[in-house]
Amino acid sequence: MKDLQEILAIAREISWGASDILRSYYDGTAKDPNLDIQYKQNEPVTVADVAVSKYILEKLQAALGNEDFAYISEETYKSQLSPESPEWVWIIDPLDGTRDFIEKTGEYAIHIALVKEKRPILAVVAVPETEKLYFATKGGGTFVETRNGFAPIQVSSGKPVADLTVVASRSHRNESLDYLLQNFPCQNYKSVGSIGCKIVAIVEQQADVYVSLSGKSAPKDWDIAAPELILTEAGGQFTHFDGSLLTYNTDDINQWGGLMASNGEHHQLLSDTAYRLLLDKD
Repeated sequence: MKDLQEILAIAREISWGASDILRSYYDGTAKDPNLDIQYKQNEPVTVADVAVSKYILEKLQAALGNEDFAYISEETYKSQLSPESPEWVWIIDPLDGTRDFIEKTGEYAIHIALVKEKRPILAVVAVPETEKLYFATKGGGTFVETRNGFAPIQVSSGKPVADLTVVASRSHRNESLDYLLQNFPCQNYKSVGSIGCKIVAIVEQQADVYVSLSGKSAPKDWDIAAPELILTEAGGQFTHFDGSLLTYNTDDINQWGGLMASNGEHHQLLSDTAYRLLLDKD
C-alpha cells in the first residue's frame, strides 16, 4: 500500500478534478448542463451528483485498486457499510449541499474521507465556488489549498462563550433544534448551506459552533466523516453531546442524536448546555 501522504496527494488531485466538473454544471458550461433533478426520500439528486460520484470512484480505484480499500459513495450506497467491511474504507459525498447547488447559493462541497477502524485518518473537503480545498491527516494538521499552493489553518481562539457565532442550516431544521438555538448561551448566528461549508466556516474563523440534532432523519457518514477530521486537525472538536467520538463504517450510516462541532474552547460547556436544554424541553 502507498503511504498516507501519497494517498492524500491522489485524493487532492481527484478533488480538484471533481470541483471542475461540479463548477461546469453549476455555471452551465457542461456539455449537457441539464441537472435532471429527481427526489429520493425527499432529497434532491442531480446528474452532477452522479457524474462526480462516478469520476471520484473511478479515479480512486484506478490509482489504489480494490484489494486494500472499500469504496462507499452517497450515490452508490445500497447497504455496503457493515462491521465486516475492510479495515480501510473511503467514504465519499460527491455533492454535499445539493439544494444549495440547485438554488445557486454557492455553498456546496465535495467530501472525501479515508476511514480506518471506524475513524477518519485522511480527509479532503473541496468548496468549488471559492476554489479552495481543505485537507488533513490524523495528527498532521489541517491545510487550505488554492490553485497556487497551500498553508496551515487553525480555528478561532480567545473568545468568551457569548461572543461565539453559531453556523446554522437554512433547510434542515426542527422544533427541538430551534428551541435549543433560541436558548443557547451564544446568540450570534450565520446561515450556511452544506455541512462541509459550515465546518469550513469554523475553520476559516467566520463561525465557531455548529449543532446537529437529528429529527426524522439524521446526517449520514458521508456528510460528517471528512468535515470532522478537517475541524479536529485545525484545533476544533466534533463529538456527540456526551463527548463520545463519532464512528463510521458501522452497521448504521446515520449519525443519530445530538452532535456538537466547535472551535474547542467551550466545547464541553456547550455540549452540556445543549443536553440540558433538550431534557428541559421534554
